Amino acid sequence: MKSLLEYCERELDWAVATTEALVRLESPTPDKVAADRCADEVMRRLADIGGRVQRLPRAEAGDHVLARFGCGTKQVLVLGHYDTVWEVGTLSRRPLRAEGGRLYGPGVFDMKAGLALGMLALRAIADTASAWPGRITFLITSDEEMGAATSRQVIEDEALRSEAVLVLEPSLPGGALKTSRKGCGEFILHVHGVPAHAGIEPEKGASAIHELARQIIAIERLQDIARGTTLNVGVIAGGTRTNVVAGRAEAVVDVRVATMAEAARVAGAMAALRPHDARTRLSVTGGVDRPPMERTSEVAGLFREAQAVAAELGRELGEGATGGGSDGNLTAALGVPTLDGLGAVGGGAHAADEHVSVGDLPWRAALVAGLLQRILAV
Repeated sequence: MKSLLEYCERELDWAVATTEALVRLESPTPDKVAADRCADEVMRRLADIGGRVQRLPRAEAGDHVLARFGCGTKQVLVLGHYDTVWEVGTLSRRPLRAEGGRLYGPGVFDMKAGLALGMLALRAIADTASAWPGRITFLITSDEEMGAATSRQVIEDEALRSEAVLVLEPSLPGGALKTSRKGCGEFILHVHGVPAHAGIEPEKGASAIHELARQIIAIERLQDIARGTTLNVGVIAGGTRTNVVAGRAEAVVDVRVATMAEAARVAGAMAALRPHDARTRLSVTGGVDRPPMERTSEVAGLFREAQAVAAELGRELGEGATGGGSDGNLTAALGVPTLDGLGAVGGGAHAADEHVSVGDLPWRAALVAGLLQRILAV
């Protein structure tokens, strides 16, 4: 492990330059033209370090990038994404800057520094080992921030071929890894009422808005904070004019669950909602589309392997949970051991102060490299 760490420390400038190059190529999820420019750079850099690189074209999103290193029957999947939540032009208002040992910029923490340290990990293996320890597949997608609609199939296909999945999402504060994540989804409750004149014949109407208000109270009761289940009615709409009894209304509900059992409970309860006013009608669409990443014994075992690698690097490694979802949720739900949060140490994801700790990049890259070797050696 010492040789991996020494290599990554020597190549810190390369990792920073790679991070900066990717951040400068702004790549918001919905902007295919901008996203594909970033994909071009990702492909070039992966090819430069010896990857057999494939472009996976998508018409409705940026193209995904898949690179394979080494060979053999055993595979580990390294998973990342190059899309960000920041629109093109953010960089002109918030330029890249280095200050106090940190690198600031839109998308640097989530997760372009993670991609750079993943590439550095592969360089470290290639340049310090006599041979690749097995087959490593690095999949970098373009639509993680919007639910992985166009990448889910390839993520799941590659995960099912793999012994384990290592996700280069940002770490928890202090560098801890993520061994569990909440599942997330969205329900839309549609209420169909009976419109009428609010002043002349209100009794002939049945307000969809009034019914929706009652249903929101029922939805709130479905929360179970102790079990990690939250429901948030974040958007509501309805009605046409103040003098018309509302004929329609709807609410968009964000759902977070820690277990599949809770996902099933919430889905069943949402489907079972019934109107208080019999003259109104309810319909529910959506669901939990990103399952929870549960801390199974296999996930715990993979974390212990990472702890052992970190110890050899002279580091202590913690673990924790988060309420946000990632593509690691998809692979963990298949039963494939998945370890998340292996990316950069920093903070401010999706915020104006987004940053990474530059000095932590080498040991994080060495951690990924050592863990890849350890998994494939078994």
